[in-house]
Amino acid sequence: MNVAPASLDGLWQLIRAEYDGEGAPDLVVLKTVLELSRNEYRVQFDGVVSDRGSFEIAGGTGAILMHGAEGPNAGRTISGLYQRVGGVLRICYGLGGEVPGDFKTAPGQNRYLATYRRVEEE
Repeated sequence: MNVAPASLDGLWQLIRAEYDGEGAPDLVVLKTVLELSRNEYRVQFDGVVSDRGSFEIAGGTGAILMHGAEGPNAGRTISGLYQRVGGVLRICYGLGGEVPGDFKTAPGQNRYLATYRRVEEE
């Protein structure tokens, strides 16, 4: 497993999401937080952990692999492409098993594009 950069560790509030070109409802966006810490991930919806597992960075290419342990993705490995610029993190998840080549979704691609903003710790 490749160790993820420490700069990814922290809480990330979802600010925008789309699946196959369709935007996610505002309520889902406002209540979803991704926590990354020491190659572990947790997705919280309205303060309740709904998905968790481990993740790894694949060889400095911007690829990320999420290994689900609990929740709807238990037993699955989801490939993705990530990019962090300042306090914004984008992940394009290839739900069909392949690493996306870009940060776009369109009907039939089976991709989920999520944009997060780092939650400042008080």
